[in-house]
Amino acid sequence: MPEKAFRFAATMPAQQDATADSWAQQVRRVEELGYASLFHPDGVAMMSPFTSLPVAVAATSTLTVAPFVTAAPLRDPRLAAWEAHSLASLADGRFEFGIGTGHPGMREQAAVVGGTYGTGPERLARMRETVERFRALDGDRRTPVMIAAGGPQALAYAGAEADIVVLAHGPLTSREEVAAKVRTVRDAAGDRADELEFASNIMVVGDDAPPRVTDFVGADMTAMIEHDSLVIIRGTDGQMADELQRRRDEVGLNYVGVSGLFLERFAPVVERLAGK
Repeated sequence: MPEKAFRFAATMPAQQDATADSWAQQVRRVEELGYASLFHPDGVAMMSPFTSLPVAVAATSTLTVAPFVTAAPLRDPRLAAWEAHSLASLADGRFEFGIGTGHPGMREQAAVVGGTYGTGPERLARMRETVERFRALDGDRRTPVMIAAGGPQALAYAGAEADIVVLAHGPLTSREEVAAKVRTVRDAAGDRADELEFASNIMVVGDDAPPRVTDFVGADMTAMIEHDSLVIIRGTDGQMADELQRRRDEVGLNYVGVSGLFLERFAPVVERLAGK
């Protein structure tokens, strides 16, 4: 497996009480600290990424933006493809279209917007249709598509269609299991396997996690430390840099998202590894 250069993203949404000015200041700070990208979560408790990400593009000069990830149950495929195409057209090459089938918590959120969560095959079919419609609108631009995948069918689809793959897994999943998912994707990708990037999202930097984070991931710090969890990273700047290189060597993860809660704390690691 070829060694891909590290890229780093700040994973943070525009909150419901954000203003254009406050959000612009936040994303400028992301850029100043050396992060390459902004990953904006999708969900009804925050602003829509397709509304807030254009502000991020306009406020910065180098930052790549991506919904992380567009939840297929929340939007009709035609609407999602149209919105993504519109943003890709305006972002001047600084947009990656992230999409996934949605986590179980999306069941209630889908009802809020008048949609249906659906079965696994139904959600996968909706994601497929969205990507197909987006690619048709996108034409020769070939905007990178980032697909979040966890189950066998989604992993196979990601291998066939994605440019970037986010490995969906639980907080206590072993790195051996995640590496097996990478192999499944690469097998499905065939001749284009070496072109793929694999992304991960770190929820906690250090030894302490806010309760809202552990509630969201469904595991406490003690359990995640015991299981050598890939959703946390600890130690000195040098130790964290070494750990990320280990994850790249052993699993193939080179595109690293970090919770915006730890934006400043993690910046020295970004400075050490970005582009290397």
